[in-house]
Amino acid sequence: MRSGLVSLVGAGPGDPELLTIRALRRLREADVVLYDALVPLDVLELAAHAQRVSVGKRAGRPSVRQDTIHSLMRRMAQRGRRVVRLKCGDPFVLGRGGEEALALAAAGVPVEIVPGVSTAIAAPALAGIPVTHRGVASAFVVCSGHDVRAFGKLLASLAPESVTLVVLMGLAMRAALAQQLVERGWSPGTPAAVLLAASTARSLTWTGTLADLSRAPAEQARGAPGTIVVGEVVNIRAAVRWSLHEASDRDAPADDGRGHVRAPGRRSAVR
Repeated sequence: MRSGLVSLVGAGPGDPELLTIRALRRLREADVVLYDALVPLDVLELAAHAQRVSVGKRAGRPSVRQDTIHSLMRRMAQRGRRVVRLKCGDPFVLGRGGEEALALAAAGVPVEIVPGVSTAIAAPALAGIPVTHRGVASAFVVCSGHDVRAFGKLLASLAPESVTLVVLMGLAMRAALAQQLVERGWSPGTPAAVLLAASTARSLTWTGTLADLSRAPAEQARGAPGTIVVGEVVNIRAAVRWSLHEASDRDAPADDGRGHVRAPGRRSAVR
């Protein structure tokens, strides 16, 4: 029997063209793919010969327990199968990849890490927002926004407006996030952005301020991942967005007048 292997693979922000070459190779070689809820279908279809098993977790919905995921990976690898554990973005950025690597190591199962393009950086970049910029922001902080208690401790440790703040999994808590930032000394006028379904055909970008963040159109995500960016770097988008394009999308995007920018093609770097 051949030796099994578990590859913890980052799927990037959604566009299959943003997968690494190694990630693509592992998907094509896989016997089994255990994938997260937000992994797009066109990424999964690259694993044409693999059994595909959904093990994603969504807030407020029934989900697979983490210890069950560990058990599935361990058993399949011990049977000699090539297993891909496919995660959105990068497996070690708020993806519990570290926990899974530790569980596999404890069981003596060979594990490989295949880094992915983190949504925390890719989503702002595709919208024309650099997370750092000379003279504006020299550092950025990435946090999970699904739990007020968790991000509250982080926000308390930051000097107001000292960094760019990037929040993943925080759409539902965006009002609480804005309130806590203002209470800790951030100006209500601090620029903010909400980036939905980055790098996909459904992408949407909203820009405004902390005072407006609770009114950002998160309901338009329709189950797609969302990223919140807070900081002066958001203003850079206005200066560069008309110049950004992909080879397949030459036309300038149209602004609907409400802070939303949509592109005419299937995928565009600016929404």
